[in-house]
Amino acid sequence: MAIRDATEVQWHRLGSSDELRSVVPHAFTVPGARIALFHHEGRFRAIADRCNHKGGPLSQGACSGEYVKCPWHGWEYSVVTGRGPTGFDEEQVAHYDIDERDDGVYVRTPAVEPKRLKKHKRSHLLDAHPKSPGGPPRVLGISTTAMDDTNPRYSTSDALLEHALAYAESTGAETSRIRLRELDFAPCEGNYSKAAAACTWPCAITERDPEDGLTPVYEALVHWADIVLVSTPIRWGAASALYFKMAERLNCVQNQITTHGNVLIVNKVAAFIITGGQDNIQAVAGSMLGFFGELGFVFPPFPYVAHSRGWSAEDMQNNVRFVRKSDDLRSATAELAQRSLAMWKLLAAGASASTSMGMGTPVAVTGRKGGRGNDQPGG
Repeated sequence: MAIRDATEVQWHRLGSSDELRSVVPHAFTVPGARIALFHHEGRFRAIADRCNHKGGPLSQGACSGEYVKCPWHGWEYSVVTGRGPTGFDEEQVAHYDIDERDDGVYVRTPAVEPKRLKKHKRSHLLDAHPKSPGGPPRVLGISTTAMDDTNPRYSTSDALLEHALAYAESTGAETSRIRLRELDFAPCEGNYSKAAAACTWPCAITERDPEDGLTPVYEALVHWADIVLVSTPIRWGAASALYFKMAERLNCVQNQITTHGNVLIVNKVAAFIITGGQDNIQAVAGSMLGFFGELGFVFPPFPYVAHSRGWSAEDMQNNVRFVRKSDDLRSATAELAQRSLAMWKLLAAGASASTSMGMGTPVAVTGRKGGRGNDQPGG
């Protein structure tokens, strides 16, 4: 039996002209190729269906003149040549000859011009922040209150977070603080809802934009911190809007588990400080515990400190006065930091023991499969 040469020219019928006009843009699979078919300037055009960036389906992209934009992350290619727009001509997806015959429209394989890649320097790389073995624990505080520097005010959640960090520092821990209100970062683009593989690490927004303000959060959570303390006010019975804006962008961290079995958060502790003039503390804490647990964090016993004077306590000036004077709250936040440090020491000791026994670093979750609900960003 003769073996067909992989480079042998073949023509594949895609359908009648009228049929194809009614469905383009459209993807077709022929032997050895997946092709995106378009109709431009009175002619059918065919290029490879997979974007060079992350494999997005070009047949589902929006067309503007000669160019189709990948629906995942916006990379563009000519439907005529497969090349990128001006300035990126060194890179292209494969493009294919089309022959319109009396009995239908045919595509030729192999490609007229094969896929060609330009070697890109990554637009932005996250810093690794390595830590020497035996180094002190690193405690990160993330404040999610939407304070306004033009009209400054006292924030109870901010103040208690500062006290927790001060206690951690007094024990010899390294500390760092991030105020989300000082970061200029874009909201989640909902790439996960386009396709699971479209939600990447690092976040596609960060990858494209070196100025993206969430970069220090990604670096700190994944590469720097051992312990993360998150503080939030209660806003209409929920965490702050800035907290949720950050959480949606952190979907790229959690998505690595579901799509790649790649756990980025290992042997890290999280705890929370929740304050407000309204109630609903348990619901806010439960939401935060569930989300950070999905990222891979573990929690100390009694993993949050909270304060509220109840739904009817609308006299916010008295709420602030209470927190300012409360030795109990300051003591509670110091104890929260203490419990978090103790939990991290247990995790670090377990990791060290396992490594010395040749078992490698223990991972609480080594990957998980299964779907998630429509509460994901962009869902």
